[in-house]
Amino acid sequence: MQKRNIGIVLVILGILMVSYTGFNYVTKKNVVDIGPIQIDKKENHPVSWSPILGAILLVGGVVIIVTGKNK
Repeated sequence: MQKRNIGIVLVILGILMVSYTGFNYVTKKNVVDIGPIQIDKKENHPVSWSPILGAILLVGGVVIIVTGKNK
């Protein structure tokens, strides 16, 4: 049963990685802080991956599910 759960998680991750090839997150950096005056800089950090990696996870998850059912 544990192999089947791992396979299901891999399939879900694979589907998500194929459909969404990345995401962005924003950080704030304080540039100037003079009394009541504050200037912040927002930095955008993109994180991306190849959809091929998602396809590999998807196929691997299906293989684990199929081989887990045979036993």
